[in-house]
Amino acid sequence: MFAFGNGPLSDPSLPLSRFLALSCLPIKFQQSPNFETSQKGLKSMWNYALKGFLICLFLKVYDYSDYIHPKVIWVVYSFHIYFGLEIILAVLGGLARAILGIELEPQFDEPYLSTSLQEFWGRRWNLMVTRILHPTIYDPILNATTAIVGRKWASLPAIFGTFMVSGLMHELIFFYMGRVRPDGGITWFFLLHGASLTIEVAIKKVIKRKWCFPWIISGPLTIGFVMVTSFWLFFPEFLRYNPLERALEEYAAIGGFVKDVYKTLTF
Repeated sequence: MFAFGNGPLSDPSLPLSRFLALSCLPIKFQQSPNFETSQKGLKSMWNYALKGFLICLFLKVYDYSDYIHPKVIWVVYSFHIYFGLEIILAVLGGLARAILGIELEPQFDEPYLSTSLQEFWGRRWNLMVTRILHPTIYDPILNATTAIVGRKWASLPAIFGTFMVSGLMHELIFFYMGRVRPDGGITWFFLLHGASLTIEVAIKKVIKRKWCFPWIISGPLTIGFVMVTSFWLFFPEFLRYNPLERALEEYAAIGGFVKDVYKTLTF
């Protein structure tokens, strides 16, 4: 049994398997999962079946990429990546529940339904990274700038600083993936979104939500801004690393390793 700090790892009855999973992997589990949160995290089988069917359609669309505008292919590719991540994370969540007996917190919450950048980045997209950056980057900057600009406005430099760090993190991750010298596009993408979200939050503080666009307008504007800036700054840099080819190479290496281990154990 293990105990560490004041978080989930502080439970003295924590089994070894859970301790290793929580301490070595970027995951977080719900300590008291209920039916509602479980359903939110897992969604329904029909939801995943539909996304799996769409991925199959996307694969067929790629066969006709020579006849389709490249921007349309990028839109399809965007949804392909997201749906694929959701299905993979759902499978991993099911394995964690079956093997470790833990309920993983969801990493995405239908980001294409976002009606603002604040909702997209804070409550719907890559939630584990949000939970990691909040106490490590956002809170320290917030506390440091509160004495200078006051509590009301301290969140603005904290937001921008968090996006700056996130951009540098992504540059390092992509450099590790592709060993290609970065050209700064990824960092500029996050700086642009950090500045845009900072302006959005500042406007909300000024008008105090007395007026806002209806969701039928704010939703397409938000997703449109995310996708246009992604096509402009994020995807060109991302595709320079040949991520699909390198991912397949990694999967093949993992498969070879597992096969070698199996042969060693069975002979």
